[in-house]
Amino acid sequence: MNTAFLWLVTLPLAASPVVYIVGRVGANRDPRGQILVVARWLTLLVLLATWIPFGLAAQEVGTRGRTTFSVAAVVLQLDGVGLVLAATVLAVGTAVALHSFSYMGGEVGEEKYYAMLLAMMGVMIGLGCAGDLFNLWVWFEAMAVSSYLLVAFYREQAAALEAGMKYLVQSAFGSVLVLLGIALVLAQTGTLDLDTIRVATQAGSPAMLAAGALFVIGFGVKIAMVPMHTWLPDAHSMAPSGISAMLSGVVIEAGLVALLRALMPLAGITPSWGVLLMGFGALNMLYGNLLALRQEQVKRLLAFSSLSHVGYMLLGLGIAVHVGQTAGAQGAFFHLFNHGLMKGLAFLAAGALLYALHLAAGSHDALTIRDLDGAASRYPMAALTLSIALLALGGLPPLAGFMSKWQIFVAGFASHNVPIAGLVIFAALNSVLSLAYYAPLVNACYRKEPSAAVRRGAALPVSMVLPLVLLSLAVVVLGLWPSLMDWLTQPAGAALVKALRG
Repeated sequence: MNTAFLWLVTLPLAASPVVYIVGRVGANRDPRGQILVVARWLTLLVLLATWIPFGLAAQEVGTRGRTTFSVAAVVLQLDGVGLVLAATVLAVGTAVALHSFSYMGGEVGEEKYYAMLLAMMGVMIGLGCAGDLFNLWVWFEAMAVSSYLLVAFYREQAAALEAGMKYLVQSAFGSVLVLLGIALVLAQTGTLDLDTIRVATQAGSPAMLAAGALFVIGFGVKIAMVPMHTWLPDAHSMAPSGISAMLSGVVIEAGLVALLRALMPLAGITPSWGVLLMGFGALNMLYGNLLALRQEQVKRLLAFSSLSHVGYMLLGLGIAVHVGQTAGAQGAFFHLFNHGLMKGLAFLAAGALLYALHLAAGSHDALTIRDLDGAASRYPMAALTLSIALLALGGLPPLAGFMSKWQIFVAGFASHNVPIAGLVIFAALNSVLSLAYYAPLVNACYRKEPSAAVRRGAALPVSMVLPLVLLSLAVVVLGLWPSLMDWLTQPAGAALVKALRG
């Protein structure tokens, strides 16, 4: 048993009830809220401490390719794919926790917010490491429940409850389809172990083809694959900004990892899985961009743009599955990590401006593009970091988003496949199209005449600005030196190709 791996998964989960109890005691007995401050710092310290077992587990994966531990009948396996997801969860989650100190300060149920944030992060790390279909489904369900409670955090608002209910119902529908797919696999192979399923699967089996289709649709709801995406704009826009960052930057990626875990043992049934992923990728890119073009609310615009970025990940993974090359998968996992940083930064920067312009005054009005007019004059750091995030998401060099998209495009052309090359050109054009809705946000921030909301806005606390600076530095540095992430993305790409080949 790998002790570091054990702590990586269990530390956030074990700390979650402790944070809740500490915060609850503070809410009941401490009218000045000093114990709630302890709960905030305890959350951040737990997340910082979790980086230690992550580093130790990463060394183990780098040496052996995969590390395993088991508790009773539960077997978890950390490989390159799970390591990318764990890194994304910790990077975005740590920034969100620090950002939330002031953003969530004084909110009713603040202790529940931090407790569920830790729980959601723990189950997402566990999901990336599931070694069998049943436990994969259990982790997936736990992620859905914990994220639902955070989506509907502002329960006194009708729109938030509606968004939470829509998210819950669609997630439950997807989970039922996944469970049906698992039942089909068990009936055909007699096992739920992912490695054993790969050996027992027969090419062309109709039942296994049906199971794969159920996995694509069921997990596709959580990934926000078009047309299973309708929960996304409401959930992302109505949740607290930190949770919007987690939903867009991590949760949909966790769903994508879950789909890969379930689908890869079935890769030998048909060569069409890669084509299917690329097809959904192209649809997501175009549909997400077209919907984002119409948005006036900043958080809804960012939510719809996530559809497009899921498309790039699906394109890279589809290339890897169809051609069997590592480069496409490596580019997709690089974009998965980069998207977590970029979209996390965008939502946190937008959240900081939302706090300054509306929340600090007691208003829960949505942040619009017009509200951002002249924001750089009073909030230069928030405007700068939001601009960096948006330009990186749009794929401008030399930022991180350009580099991960470029890796996917190069992998597509390297396949020497004419239809794939056409999809790569289509993806590049969609990247240019995305600037049509990112650029107006940047332009609004630097207008000379500030909006009324900016003129009466409150000051930003340091706890909000610091994570923005750190994430911005990461986006710039990874754009200038993308090879810094090879230690993380190469093992992930190799693990996916190995799963394909068996």
